Amino acid sequence: MSSRSADTVYAALVERLVSGALRPGEALYELELVDSFGVSRTPIREALLRLEQSGLAERGPRRALVVRRLDAGDIAELFEAVGEVESTIAAMAALRMTEFERQKLLAVADEGESASGDAYGEINVRFHGLIRDGGHNAVLAATLDDLNLRTLPWRAAQFSVHEPRRATSREEHREIAATILERDADGAREAMRRHIASSFFTLSEILGAPDR
Repeated sequence: MSSRSADTVYAALVERLVSGALRPGEALYELELVDSFGVSRTPIREALLRLEQSGLAERGPRRALVVRRLDAGDIAELFEAVGEVESTIAAMAALRMTEFERQKLLAVADEGESASGDAYGEINVRFHGLIRDGGHNAVLAATLDDLNLRTLPWRAAQFSVHEPRRATSREEHREIAATILERDADGAREAMRRHIASSFFTLSEILGAPDR
């Protein structure tokens, strides 16, 4: 089977992680994935190996591959890094976004007002993606992509199980969008930093991890 098939399976599995369809601790069974994707075992094995190598999956009991659970230290360090990188990107976006990009960001924030559960998680990904692109800095965007790959499965999960977090996230998105629309770089930086810190605090509560 071609490497393209493995790439397709890997991308689909990452999407399931990002959307929260696959949760931390959930087992990834090779034969189930063969049936799910309708491909041979070779691309499934290649995709699972890539997940393990990227730190998104790990070996659990009986050597089964499972979606990786982050410990408190991992979570704190990752969210600290995301907060610094994404707040810088938000400041850049406030100065560099085109008017079309600003209006699109506002539209996505408005769309999130009535969304719930997994649907809100998907809107959250789109909102942050627009800011990432709006910073117009490929190096920082790539750095954020790497961090997001390791944190988004857990960030997405919070919206499925914690309704109060959806409400506060909506408010925070409105504040971030407003500062970007006003071209307030300092305001956007601080609003994004608070948003990521709030997300970390909620996730720490859900996972029982101590905050810092």
